[in-house]
Amino acid sequence: MGNRPPMTSLSIHPASAALDLPGKRLSFADRRLTLDCGAELSNVTLAYQTYGTLNAGKSNAILVCHALTGDQFVADEHPITGKPGWWQVMVGPGLPVDTDRYFVICANVLGGCMGTTGPSNTNPATNQPYGLEFPVITVGDMVRLQSWLIDHLGIDKLFAVIGGSMGGMQVLQWAATYPDRVFAAVPIACAARHSAQNIAFHEVGRQAIMADPEWRKGAYQVEGTNPARGLSVARMAAHITYLSEAALHRKFGRNLQDRLALSYGFEADFQVESYLRHQGSIFVDRFDANSYLYITRAMDYFDLAAQFGGHLPRAFKDTRTRFCLISFTSDWLFPTSESRAIVHALNAVAANVSFVEIESDKGHDAFLLDEPELFAVLGGFLNGCAEHRGIA
Repeated sequence: MGNRPPMTSLSIHPASAALDLPGKRLSFADRRLTLDCGAELSNVTLAYQTYGTLNAGKSNAILVCHALTGDQFVADEHPITGKPGWWQVMVGPGLPVDTDRYFVICANVLGGCMGTTGPSNTNPATNQPYGLEFPVITVGDMVRLQSWLIDHLGIDKLFAVIGGSMGGMQVLQWAATYPDRVFAAVPIACAARHSAQNIAFHEVGRQAIMADPEWRKGAYQVEGTNPARGLSVARMAAHITYLSEAALHRKFGRNLQDRLALSYGFEADFQVESYLRHQGSIFVDRFDANSYLYITRAMDYFDLAAQFGGHLPRAFKDTRTRFCLISFTSDWLFPTSESRAIVHALNAVAANVSFVEIESDKGHDAFLLDEPELFAVLGGFLNGCAEHRGIA
């Protein structure tokens, strides 16, 4: 790997400084969150951002759910990296998720490291960071906490819930758990359960983190170390799965990095190697290693059919939610077959469902990029739903 990725100037553990970040915080000092594993969390805090204005009837609220390495800064400049929000091409004035028309909410997930309670936060029982004492969480737990936020905002029914990848899993969980609170659901590039292949990739990332001697069995904050090398490798491995062979070839091919000939060594000879090392090094500035373990585990555990006796159609029985599922031809992480399985389950219960497979060679990350057909599909679906709901 060469030299270790540079440390941030914010903190030894950049993610642990998240409570000082800008944005909204909601603390539930008087409630205990019961998790699917049977444990309870007290004094839970939820960090979130909102965009646009909630109308008088509170009928124009859209919840945007983020993916594994995303956060609540969907349309803001990121306060740590200074980069544009992760979906700034989609969310904003005049864009498909139009903040002049809709009230958009995006919350950092439970277990995250950008202000919402997670393993880097203080365990009230010990006054030390949770580390591995943080209970294992699920996508269902994430959505349960989000429902508390929606209650707090006084919103009875969300106009839409939208998300890609792990965000799409949250969309499906919302539609299955709170069908009367979701008018429209847009799961993008996702699946109703995590595949064996995807679990395997996550395990490689987790083992990379845990093999770093500075991980200290999850107690690195207490011991003043940082498993930056392990987290960087985990990010590199995952990032490969977000791309396609065509995208990698188009962007890098076998081009050399800042040299005219092979070095016959183990530095970054190729541009693609340099790119992956860069992606790994900048990731450790904004993400917590233990959060990565917990959130990937939540994705692994996601199996919507298992929550309903092993029958996926039961998850949507009698649903009145309008669905629009979107997949991409080159996404091998969440291939179109996964979306079709959800569509078949929705058709089995006569749900209102639309499905589009978008031709793209950009891989799984296509949902985050400039894809005109995605903009047209999502914008058109939301416009049709808004007209039906009378949202101006």
